[in-house]
Amino acid sequence: MRQRAIRNLAKLELTQARITRILDAAAGGKNNFVADREAVRRYDAAAPVTTAAARAVLAFLCRVVRHLAAGGVDQFVIVGSGVPSGLPPGRQLHDVARDALDGAAARVVYVDNDPMVLAAARATIEPVTDLVRVVEGDIREIDDVLDDRVMQTFLDWERPMAVLLVSTHSLNDDEYVHYVIKRIRQEVPEGSYLSLAQTTFDAVPPELLPAIHDLLAMTLPGHAIRTREEVAALLDDLELVDPGLVWAPEWRPGPYDIACSEQPGTSGTYGAVARIP
Repeated sequence: MRQRAIRNLAKLELTQARITRILDAAAGGKNNFVADREAVRRYDAAAPVTTAAARAVLAFLCRVVRHLAAGGVDQFVIVGSGVPSGLPPGRQLHDVARDALDGAAARVVYVDNDPMVLAAARATIEPVTDLVRVVEGDIREIDDVLDDRVMQTFLDWERPMAVLLVSTHSLNDDEYVHYVIKRIRQEVPEGSYLSLAQTTFDAVPPELLPAIHDLLAMTLPGHAIRTREEVAALLDDLELVDPGLVWAPEWRPGPYDIACSEQPGTSGTYGAVARIP
């Protein structure tokens, strides 16, 4: 664990944008650098929907947590979202879970590999609640994540939990993505849930695709883009919660979810929640 922490700290690159920090910057958060804000500016110049798209993704995550918590799920593992500071105070994902459970205890584990995200969350969240943990981990090392001491001791592995994967975009190898989902299905208790949020270019106008691809290669090299069919294949044989695999703004929208609501494809993200038998 200590070696991994040292390795990730050494990778902190202020001049290279990261997707979790871009999401945070686009949503108006503070856990980001100039490179991340510059990336947002470039994306907005190429397709002026980046800020609305980021807020749509965060709103999707909030709705997933709220829906599952309202149904009785009180344990959440959130992988690769960062710990988005763009959400208003008191309305972060762990707050949403607590409120949906009418103040009852909801245990939340954030998993991320960005040193800035980890440091900020550990300084601002862990000291004020015993119900949130921030774990250093990478979806590309899913076995290490699942075997992490905090994961194993903080959560009750005899009761259902929800795992939100917000980082499948960091996995270019489809075979490994299937392995990640298989490992999660093997590990979590019966009756748990798996949620995916996956970046796509399905709604990008053809004339903008070359510029968007070039920008992605420059700002986020290795970022995996998937079609709806490819995302559906990842969830094959799982029971999807209504409304199934849809654009993120279309997943159980509430009356105040206005980001990208008229053109949900501009969110650039598919979302789904599946029940693990």
